[in-house]
Amino acid sequence: MEKGKSLDKEFPSIMDSAYKQYKRDLLRYKKANEIMTQEVFTITPEASMYQATKIMGEKHIGSLIVMKYEAPVGIVTERDLLTRVLAIGKNLKKEKVKNIMSYPLISIGVTTKIKDAAKTMINKKSRLVVFDAGKLVGIITASDLIRSLPEIPETEAIVDHFMTKEVITMDEKTPINIIAQIMGEQRIGSVIITKKKNPVGIFTERDLLTTLLSNDKLLNSPVGEKASSPIITQPQGISIHKAAITMTLKHIRRLPIVKKEQIIGIITARDLVEAYAK
Repeated sequence: MEKGKSLDKEFPSIMDSAYKQYKRDLLRYKKANEIMTQEVFTITPEASMYQATKIMGEKHIGSLIVMKYEAPVGIVTERDLLTRVLAIGKNLKKEKVKNIMSYPLISIGVTTKIKDAAKTMINKKSRLVVFDAGKLVGIITASDLIRSLPEIPETEAIVDHFMTKEVITMDEKTPINIIAQIMGEQRIGSVIITKKKNPVGIFTERDLLTTLLSNDKLLNSPVGEKASSPIITQPQGISIHKAAITMTLKHIRRLPIVKKEQIIGIITARDLVEAYAK
């Protein structure tokens, strides 16, 4: 009888383990059409970058698909805006989307598995557009991918191996236009904002787009007024999976990593996708 009881106690744990593995496998084999953003915003090649900025800022999105004669021909992103326009002093109202956009589009099918989508995103260094029978049906960003990262050995790796260790900091009194230029020149999406050398906030390319540019705000004001605060952080040694959960729950794409309350690195949504893709 005692032997039978021990088996009874063991059986639920086996079932629990099997069920957890089943849930992990479901995530592992998810397809592009299950994680993509279906609402795709577009713009024409002849539109100005000012118009593109307005749309992205109002919709709180980081990219627009460029359409010509009802066919997708390219993509323009907030990073393009930062590096190809602002950093080199071009005029938003005079610069055309066609001169700034990236092409060709990096496309995948609706049945592409998320692991393959992650590999394509990292190899091509681009957002992915999803097609079904030749029709554009969605777009996948790094944020879309990390919302679906399965809890598997790849995502149990720690963030320390994938984070950027050189963190750029700027004083809260620094004018935003100076910071935008630095971000564009160095091709980075954020800087840590300090007050008396202590980190008090983070300023990102999305802040620049949605809070300032799309609202026609001047960029000569101190960055401290526009930085996101307080900073959301996680300690060193956390897993890729936990970092992805934190970003998803907090609706952020960059996560500073701390050691003894000091920021020692920053990991982005794209870094997490790269870790998973390996």
